[in-house]
Order: sequence, then structure tokens, then C-alpha cells
Amino acid sequence: MAAPLLQMRGIAKAFPGLKALDGVDLTLRAGEVHALMGENGAGKSTLIKTLTGVYAADAGEIELNGARIQPRSTRESESAGISTVYQEVNLIPTLSVADNILLGRQPTRFGFLNKNAIEKRAQAALARLGLKIDPHMTLNSLSMAEQQLVAIARALDVQAKVLILDEPTSSLDEREVKFLFDIMRRLRTEGMALLFVTHFLDQVYAVADRITVLRNGRLVGEYPVADLPRLKLISAMLGREFEEMQRIESKAHTGAEEKKEAFLDARGVGRTSVINPIDLNIAAGEVLGLAGLLGSGRTETAKMLFGVLPPDSGEIRINNSPAEIRSPRDAVRQGLAFCSEDRKTEGIIPHLSVRENMILAMQASRGAARLLPTKEQTAIADHYIRALNIKTPNAETPIGNLSGGNQQKVLLARWLCMQPKLFILDEPTRGIDVGAKAEIEKLVNSLREKGMAVLFISSELEEVLRVSQRIAVLRDRKKVGELTGATTEHQIMELIARSEPNL
Repeated sequence: MAAPLLQMRGIAKAFPGLKALDGVDLTLRAGEVHALMGENGAGKSTLIKTLTGVYAADAGEIELNGARIQPRSTRESESAGISTVYQEVNLIPTLSVADNILLGRQPTRFGFLNKNAIEKRAQAALARLGLKIDPHMTLNSLSMAEQQLVAIARALDVQAKVLILDEPTSSLDEREVKFLFDIMRRLRTEGMALLFVTHFLDQVYAVADRITVLRNGRLVGEYPVADLPRLKLISAMLGREFEEMQRIESKAHTGAEEKKEAFLDARGVGRTSVINPIDLNIAAGEVLGLAGLLGSGRTETAKMLFGVLPPDSGEIRINNSPAEIRSPRDAVRQGLAFCSEDRKTEGIIPHLSVRENMILAMQASRGAARLLPTKEQTAIADHYIRALNIKTPNAETPIGNLSGGNQQKVLLARWLCMQPKLFILDEPTRGIDVGAKAEIEKLVNSLREKGMAVLFISSELEEVLRVSQRIAVLRDRKKVGELTGATTEHQIMELIARSEPNL
């Protein structure tokens, strides 16, 4: 095993009300691909930003090639030999490929940009990756995959010793992922250390040599890939021991085994580079759980069904008739409702009142010319405040003043007043207290009993098991199985952990 090239020891970082990192260690060696794994909130992004000078660590130390470093900016980090390629390409689309690769460090001659030198360096950076891209082309004329590779070429232009790839495959198709992995393997043989951040298990086992797992800002452990079965990796990420997962069993609902006619039937529905073609059906009076790790395609599936990310393959049928869902407006017309996992940016309007937030969907469905009378708005708001036990001084209180759980209840009420046939709930209990979680779970069960179809998405498997009659399991943007009746966490984990052919 090679000597450590980079070592982070005892790294701590806190923000107001949050300890993001608590004594985390990370060791990278030359000539290896090292995967950094963990669910949302594990501390991966904070650790990377501490390493690259975006944040200053509150405690701990960083050594590169045996010398202590303390980068105070991304420029200092790059100067030391640490480069980062982020999930979102942070380049300038209207500039040429060459200008993007050398941006901020263009060679000059007599005080002017040396175009010939810029072009030669850009060509050398592209050739190192085996890329046949014309450096004169503007960046926005390239595909997203090619832009990602240009970002890597830029990162390598500074003679990087450490290359950090933060979710580099999220926008790539299977062929493009294989090409990227070929490049990563080539850089590994050149002696570079690559830190690979991803949520795709198959990709980790295809290309990584070692894995560091974080959970809740703490180090769980560092493992050689060959010594860490998939099920153990998932257990480490989620904080569930193998034996514990075997003991947890679902509460099967009465009538869960009955075959019901589907309200929504999606057949081979998919969207290129977003979610592979998937079959899903949900009956009236049924809760279908959607389980999978972060990055498995749960949210993308929900947004596809609701028309936020319209599918480009397959067919959706509503009540056994073809349904064209190309936008959320189409989805609402078909009787669908959707609560996003990101209530702060895709749900609430913080400065509007509880009443105003609650009637938004209903008013939008009526159009600007048919305003809902204020008296009727107030009656609707008062009804759901009582029905859902929303803790607010009154209906005119700004929703931003409410707790997370009560904000979530307002969003649920926004759609319930539309009387939907299918309710898509994406992480409806994220970030709320235990009491509010229990109330929302009770609400989901009561909606089912009243004949509503519910698609329930949660990263908490116990929660999915409690409310669902069937569970569809996703991994790496594809459906890998479906479980019915009395199901255990262990069965879900086994489906997630099943290996695929190496990339």
C-alpha cells in the first residue's frame, strides 16, 4: 500500500445550531480511487469544502506530501495541487473550450493574452484525457458529458496531485460513465489520488479501491472495497447493523395482498440520463412505498410522474386510459398532487400567510380571472388548520414563522383541498419532530382508508415499512424489485445490494 499522499486528521466544523463535522479523518494515497460515501447530511460536502479552502476548519490538520497545509481559498488549494470538479459544471458557457480550461491563469506576452500558448496548453490538457474536442468550440455547443470532461481537463491543468470528483456521473448516461471511468483509471495509473463522491453503489464497486463512510458528521470507518460487501456498506451509511435489519419487520395492513385495479399505471416510463424505464402501478386505497438510497432515482421518478421532468419513453395510463402528462398542470388535471422534498425552495412562500400558501394550487387551477373569494379562502384555511392540527396563531400568520412540521402540514393541506386521486409525497417527514412525523403518518393511512392512492417516498425505511402495502425498490436510477405484504428492512437492503455487471 502506497504511503499517504493527503491526510486530514480530526477535522471539525460547526455552524450555528449544527455540528457538520466531528473529528473526521480522511487518508488518500497516490495511485488510488477513494470513494467518499454517506447519505444527506453526512458531512461529505463540508469535508470537501474544508479541504479546498471554502471553509476554515474549527479543529484538525491537513497534510499534503508530509507538509502541513491550511488552504484559505480554492486558489490556494489549487496551488497546493488539489483540484475539484463539481456536479454542476462551473464554467462559462459562452467562452471557448480553451479559454475555460485556462480561465484565470492564461499565459500572457507583453501584457496581452498569448492565444497560441493558451491553445497549446488546452490541447495538451484535452489530449491527456484522450479527448478529441476542438479547443476553439464554445463550451455551450458541447454535450453535458463533454462539458464535464472539459472541467476535468481544467482541473488537471494545474498539475494536480489530488483530484476531487463530486457527483461527476449524475448527468451522464451509461456510455459516458464508462468513458469517464476509463479516464479515472488512466489517472490512477499516473499516480494521482482521486476522491470520488457518489451515491451510485455499482459505480463505487466498479472503480474505487477504498471507501470512507461518514454518517451525521462523523467517521464510520475506512474500508478496502474488496473487504466491504454491499450490504455492510449500506448498513454503515444508514446506521443499521445487519442483525438489527433482520429483526425489524413491517406491519402488514389488512387487505394488502388483494389485487386492486390500478389508478395509475406507468409502463416503461423513463427519461434519458434521469431515470431508466420503469414500471409502476398504484391502486386507489393503496400506499406504494418508494425505497432506495440517495441518488437511486426516487425524487426523479416522482417528478417524472408529475410532469416536472416529463418522460421521453413509455406510457402512463390513468383509470386504464392513456394520459399525456407533460407538465404539472397536466398532472393536476388528471387528479395528481405532489409535495416536494424541498419545502423551503419548492414548497412554501415564506412571506405569504398560511391562508395564502394553502390556497395557491386551488387558485392556480381557477386562473387569474376567477379569484377565490377571501371568505372562502379563510373557510378552507380554518378547516385544514383544525383537521390537520396545524399550530399557528391564525390563518394570517406568515408561514415562515411556523415550525417545519407545521409548514409541511400547510403544504399537505394545499393539495388536499384539491381532492386529488393520487398524492405523491416526497420525504414528507424530513426535518420535522417525532410528533409531527406520527401525525403525518396517521394522515397518510387515513387518506388510504378513504380511497386515495399514495406514492410515499422516504429515506427512513422503517417509515416506508409502516405506511406502505407494497414497496418498489430503486437503485442507480432503475427499479430493481418490488415487495408486497409483510416486508423487512433486510429484504429491502438485499435488493439494493444485489450486484450488477461491472462497468
